[in-house]
Amino acid sequence: MASLTDLALGLVTLSLFPRLPRDVEGARYWRVAFAWAGVTALVGALYHGFLVGRPQVGEVTWAVMSTMVVLVMSFLLAATVVQVLGRGRALVFWPLRLVGVAAYAVLAATGHPGIAAMMLCEGLTMACVIGLWVWAWLRRHPSGRPMLVAIGVSIAGALLRLVPGAATLLRLDPDSAYHMGQIVGMVLLFRAVAHSRPRPLVGRDPSLA
Repeated sequence: MASLTDLALGLVTLSLFPRLPRDVEGARYWRVAFAWAGVTALVGALYHGFLVGRPQVGEVTWAVMSTMVVLVMSFLLAATVVQVLGRGRALVFWPLRLVGVAAYAVLAATGHPGIAAMMLCEGLTMACVIGLWVWAWLRRHPSGRPMLVAIGVSIAGALLRLVPGAATLLRLDPDSAYHMGQIVGMVLLFRAVAHSRPRPLVGRDPSLA
């Protein structure tokens, strides 16, 4: 079931990728994030279906897959910064990403990849993404609320995997419940991006937003 739900997540995400608009700020980053997320889910389907019982191969696959998730987070942050603040401010956030990616790469290379390590390295990144969209929402950015809803659904999906017994409410194992939550989250994220406007907030009168 975990393999099938991960396969469904990958196929849904990749089906949304070519439909993402090209005329919004950060479009390139959004598209790369969706592409990487879709491929990561397909690798996850392979892992859950065929490699989880093979320790050596499975561990390497998990390390690669989790590192791909970290890269997805990098592009999500880049897209958020560009769309909310503008291209000129994106460089400010790249040092933060390099620290997070480097830290997780070290953990993965030393045999400590996993959800806990990922959350440790990516917690600040996710906080930045949420904080920027909260700020955008307060300034009446039309994508602010939809983005926060999509992020909230994705976080809820992650909690189904992390909180003991939460997935049983859906009569699913934790991995499958997580994947189902991420499918809904990716669809909502696509809708938020698709309805974005092609202008950043910085320098604009919030009453005109």
